[in-house]
Amino acid sequence: MTLSPSTVAARRQAFKQLHQSGCFVIPNPWDAGSARYLQGLGFQALATTSAGFAWSLGQPDGHLDRETVLAHLRTMVSATHLPVNADFESGFAADPQGVAESVRLAIETGVAGLSIEDATGDPANPVRPLDEAVARLRAARRAIDAAGGDTLLVGRAENFFVGRPDLDDTIQRLKAYAEAGADCLYAPGIRTREEIAAVVAAVAPKPVNLLVGSASPLTLADIAALGVRRVSVGGALARAAWGGFMRAAKTLAEDGRFDGFADAAPGQAINAVFSG
Repeated sequence: MTLSPSTVAARRQAFKQLHQSGCFVIPNPWDAGSARYLQGLGFQALATTSAGFAWSLGQPDGHLDRETVLAHLRTMVSATHLPVNADFESGFAADPQGVAESVRLAIETGVAGLSIEDATGDPANPVRPLDEAVARLRAARRAIDAAGGDTLLVGRAENFFVGRPDLDDTIQRLKAYAEAGADCLYAPGIRTREEIAAVVAAVAPKPVNLLVGSASPLTLADIAALGVRRVSVGGALARAAWGGFMRAAKTLAEDGRFDGFADAAPGQAINAVFSG
C-alpha cells in the first residue's frame, strides 16, 4: 500500500508533536503483526528494531542489506496508521554521500523518523571518530531538508552499547550530533539516574530517547521526571517472544513434553486482533 503525501505528512507532524512535551513509550515491533497488535494497545508511535527484524529472517543483527531494510520499512509503514521511526543502523553506506542517499530512500518509504548511529561494527574500533560521525549526521540532515525537512532525525551515540561506557565522550558526541542537525538524541546503554540526567541536561532543550531493554528499577514516571521525552525497548519485545518460543521448543525437543504451550495465546484471540 502506497500512502498519500498528505497521510505521510500528517504522521510526521504528529510524531514531531509527541517530542514537544511529556514522555511517551515508542515500542519496537519486528513485523506487521506485532505492529498491528501494539497499535491496538493504544501506543502513539512505533519504532522498528534492526535486531528483531534480522532474527525473524534467521540473521544476526547488523547483517541485512539496505534493500531488505527498505522493504521492511515499507511493510511496517503500511501495517499501521501510527508514525514509524526507522532503526536505520549506520546508514548503510561507507561515506557521508552514501548515507545521504540511503536516508533519501528511507524517507521515500514514509517513515516519520530515522536514526543514524556511530557504531562501526568493528570490535577493535567500535565507534567512529567524532568528525566522521558528525559528517554522516550532517549528510543525513541535508537529505532530510532536501526532501522537505519533516522527517525526524535521531542521532545515536553507541559508546555504552558497544562496550565503551565513557559518559563524557557520549555527551560530547550527542552535543555534536545536536549541532549537526539531529532533532532527538539517543545513547543506548545508559541506565542510571545520574547518566540519564546528565545526558538530558547536556542536550536540552532537544529531546532524549532512552532505551529500556531489560527489567529496570525505574518506572515510566521516574524516567519522565528525569526529563526523558521518549522510551524505546529495542529488541526486548522480540527477545521476549523468542524466549517463550525457545522454552516451549526445548521442552518439546528435549523432554517430549508439551508444557511449554501452557501460556500460549489462544488462536481466537490472535485472530481477533487482525480481524478488525
